[in-house]
Amino acid sequence: MHISAVTAAGYHGPPPWQWADLATSWTVEPVVLALSVLLGGGYLLGVRTVARAGTRWQPTRTAAFLGGLLLWIWVTCSGLGVYERILFTDRAVQVVLLLMVVPLLLALGAPVSLLVEASPPARRERILKALRSGPSKLLMFPAVSTALLMAPPWLLYFTPWYEKTLSSGAWNIGLHLSLVLLGLAYFWPRLQIDPVGHEYPHLIGLFITFAEVIFDAGLGIVLIYGGHIVAEHYYVGLDRPWGPSLAQDQTWGGNSLWVLGDLVGLPFLCALIRRMIVQGREETAAVDAALDAQEEARQEARQAAVAAGEPESEQGTRPWWLDDPNLKHRYGAGS
Repeated sequence: MHISAVTAAGYHGPPPWQWADLATSWTVEPVVLALSVLLGGGYLLGVRTVARAGTRWQPTRTAAFLGGLLLWIWVTCSGLGVYERILFTDRAVQVVLLLMVVPLLLALGAPVSLLVEASPPARRERILKALRSGPSKLLMFPAVSTALLMAPPWLLYFTPWYEKTLSSGAWNIGLHLSLVLLGLAYFWPRLQIDPVGHEYPHLIGLFITFAEVIFDAGLGIVLIYGGHIVAEHYYVGLDRPWGPSLAQDQTWGGNSLWVLGDLVGLPFLCALIRRMIVQGREETAAVDAALDAQEEARQEARQAAVAAGEPESEQGTRPWWLDDPNLKHRYGAGS
């Protein structure tokens, strides 16, 4: 745990920040801790239920989900949580991790798919019906889910929201929760590992990622060169006697949002590309299976005709691409 530093100037807060504080300084965020324990326990119970039913659940998904929960705890309870209301840079790093990394790991864990698999048929149907509902489709529409990822950082830093998270414990906890939820609202429909209301091409996710890079750069540039100190009244009131000046702290924070925001987008790109490859293989396997079934049916029909003494048809085999739903429109084939 950290030890508060009290100076003659009236500063009441943790001592000067050091890199070691990321591992040695701790605080308690009860809401995140409680939610993480409940979600982690429920997930492991679901894995156990699915295993008892004879279905193998991928260990990588379990590792991703539990890793996301552990990162959520670390971001809010480690040194990042200790100094989150003291240093602008600390809060900036925390925002990127809560909005982009924690929800990505949770989404890679496919918790909704696990819930569906572990549920009895009646509940499973209710869940899938809710996912196919109008509000669900609207929330997962690319423009809407993208806005839920790109807009919050701008709103956070250029509305009273930011200073309220610094001065109010309840608002601070709300930030820890809302950023993760907003990130999930984006990564869930973009990865499409879990059931979604409507599937969209994965290429949309790639284009959106490049747009997100531009938005991160824009926000970082505004914070670095805008000439306005965010929440200046609050930070001046802290009267912090150590560390960078307010302007330097915001410059470092703006660079953190810019660079770190772009870097953490790489794991999402990798996950998205991997998902595209896996889905492509699944579609290829489905087409191959359908073609094999058609060929087997032709062979059986040919053998039956021969056994009945009927003349064998000399009609050629119809090219497979004329029957593939993804290709037949390119060749003017009818339905």
